[in-house]
Amino acid sequence: MRLSGQDRRFLFLQGPHGPYFHALGRMLEHAGARVWRVGFNRGDRAFWPSANYIAFKGCQEEWPAAIRALLVDRAITDVVLYGDTRLIHAEAVRAAHAAGVQVHVFEEGYLRPYWVTYERGGSNGHSRLMDTSVPQMQAALAQLDMDLPDAPARWGDMRQHVFWGALYHWFVLTGFWDYRNFRPHRKLTVGQEFLLYCKRLALMPFHRWERMLATFRIKHGGFPYHLVLLQLEHDASFQMHSPFSTMTEFLELVMEGFAKGAAPHHHIVFKAHPLEDGRVPVAREIRRLARLHGVQNRVHFVRGGKLAQLLNHARSAVTVNSTAGQQVLWRGLPLKTFGAAVYAKPEFVSTQSLSDFFTLPTRPDSRAYRDYRHYLLETSQIAGGFYSSQGRRELLRQVVDMMLQAEDPYDALSSGKAAPRQQLRLVT
Repeated sequence: MRLSGQDRRFLFLQGPHGPYFHALGRMLEHAGARVWRVGFNRGDRAFWPSANYIAFKGCQEEWPAAIRALLVDRAITDVVLYGDTRLIHAEAVRAAHAAGVQVHVFEEGYLRPYWVTYERGGSNGHSRLMDTSVPQMQAALAQLDMDLPDAPARWGDMRQHVFWGALYHWFVLTGFWDYRNFRPHRKLTVGQEFLLYCKRLALMPFHRWERMLATFRIKHGGFPYHLVLLQLEHDASFQMHSPFSTMTEFLELVMEGFAKGAAPHHHIVFKAHPLEDGRVPVAREIRRLARLHGVQNRVHFVRGGKLAQLLNHARSAVTVNSTAGQQVLWRGLPLKTFGAAVYAKPEFVSTQSLSDFFTLPTRPDSRAYRDYRHYLLETSQIAGGFYSSQGRRELLRQVVDMMLQAEDPYDALSSGKAAPRQQLRLVT
């Protein structure tokens, strides 16, 4: 059957900062679908200039009844959202599942930064990948004879990500009077979020030099080191799919394990998330804990930046459930995780205690991980990005067809009906 949006009625909720969701909605309309967007603040409105906009200005307690009514009144067949854990999205997912409405979930790529994630029903800890074994993935790949697609030499949009985030929070802040009941899904106020984005934009040049100096010292220090991949404390993966409620809890556990298990000539490097904005005093806590355990001369902190340079010389890596763990496994390095993650399969991540891991870490099954990575690239990972114009173009070329297909990406691969995947063009 010809792919068409006829008789499909899409309801968009909150999306990535910037114009991606509006562009996606326009293309679904070109395919014949009806599209609406629910907005919860002036930032949502600013990035959805079309007329088919529904403003929700009620209290959070009114939202569950409102979303159920919207699904019925508009005869919605599909709900589209970015992340499935914030309160308004979690309620929408529950209502959609109860009504038999399809849920399309976008997220940052499991294999970021060159891909984004598209799944149905849920992502991260709610993804179907959590219950899919490596042998099941290998069976689904058995009919394919294509190699793994390459990542482009350069393709990143971190500056655009920060820019769109700052602009979004500016609109939310200046239009608060129009959406007086809006409450952000994070602890900080909208004004605090906006100031943090502005501060990060202003300090980017200084942080770059600080990062370069720290990386130079580590690369030329001549010591073996273990790498800790930090996450944002307020990130949904950390808050909803890990055993920790604060970053300090994780840092304490890691520092203690390193002090007990690592050889006395080994060092440990804590790499901050690229979007770390200072709302949590991570560097200060690391210094405090290093002094407490008597390892202050063997501890390093790197503020964001590219991961590859540090991984190239690392002995192992530790994280809660960061997607950056995929880069660790791709290099065949030992990895220890603590939270629920789509890649936390027994073939890949260590089951040792943390002190034993720092003493002699076990390596992953690299062949099995290569199959796992191939499976993701044939299913939920789509070439492109949300924040740069080039990334959006690449993403929209493929994702609309995937959304209109009857089967989700995982079932489509197993049944042999998966659409041809776009091969990434190398950028030189």
